[in-house]
Amino acid sequence: MCLIAFNWKEHPVYKLVLVANRDEYYERPSKGLHLWKEGFFAGKDIKEGGTWMGFNPDGKFAALTNYRDLPNEQERPQSRGELVKNFLTGKLSPKAYVESLEPIKFDYNGYNLLVADGKEMYYSSNYMEGILKVPSGLHGLSNALLNVPWPKVSAAKANLSRIMETSPIHLDSLLEQLRCKEVAEDLFLPKTGLDYEHEKAVSAQFIEVEDYYGTVNTTALLWEHNGRVQIKEFSFIPEEKEQYVEFDVKQA
Repeated sequence: MCLIAFNWKEHPVYKLVLVANRDEYYERPSKGLHLWKEGFFAGKDIKEGGTWMGFNPDGKFAALTNYRDLPNEQERPQSRGELVKNFLTGKLSPKAYVESLEPIKFDYNGYNLLVADGKEMYYSSNYMEGILKVPSGLHGLSNALLNVPWPKVSAAKANLSRIMETSPIHLDSLLEQLRCKEVAEDLFLPKTGLDYEHEKAVSAQFIEVEDYYGTVNTTALLWEHNGRVQIKEFSFIPEEKEQYVEFDVKQA
């Protein structure tokens, strides 16, 4: 994922309300939201075998974005998509899992990782010292550290804040929240190693860079305090397609 807005444990009905855009090269092969043989729901990066976001019905959730720092990107032995997959298939708590990454976090290119169970959520990045227990409330994440106020992150959080005032919250309403193609003003553009034109293009919530890179899908997720989980994914590339799953967490 490359843009995530979420509210954690600050709603009377929902433990987690989340909407996210995945940005990727159009030619990179992937499979949409589905049940893996390992027992969790996620999309799949066919090239490397990992995923960017997933939910195991045993009550474990994880999501990943890349930390964009192009001058320091290298060939790495490990794929970032493993970080989500390994948490969802493992037995470690969110805190224990991110602690286990500390000695090996630089085996990966820049990443931001969110992992949660029914009780707690933790955040890890190899561009930050240590780990962070995510407090309840509204948060945003793109290709910098958690809650860094890039214009599209701030806009996504503001949109989600308005949605949080409605009841009930609908997945389709969430899916509409990250469709804005407006780019940031030059004054607020980050400097991540891209040339000006591309930095400008990817400052939008919904990205379209000619015919080779952009937002390929949007995912909305509702996790109720009673354990019911609903996930809807709408794909734009290679064709428009909708996937929906609903289940009850085994231990809410």
